[in-house]
Amino acid sequence: MKSAQKFVTAAFMAFVLFSMTACVNSMTTRERNTAIGAGVGAVVGNVVTDGSTVGTVGGAVAGGVIGHNVR
Repeated sequence: MKSAQKFVTAAFMAFVLFSMTACVNSMTTRERNTAIGAGVGAVVGNVVTDGSTVGTVGGAVAGGVIGHNVR
């Protein structure tokens, strides 16, 4: 059950990340990097902490900050 829940959560987060790429033409490079970093960070945080909400949100915040600072 846990592995199925992890898969569904990761698939949903990937879907959200890829759906955000539809906005790439109207976003600046910094906004795009922030969004991608937040999406990747959320997926990684979710997987690493076994689906913890705090881990997911923390990963999204950390990824967003890192993505925002990438040039």
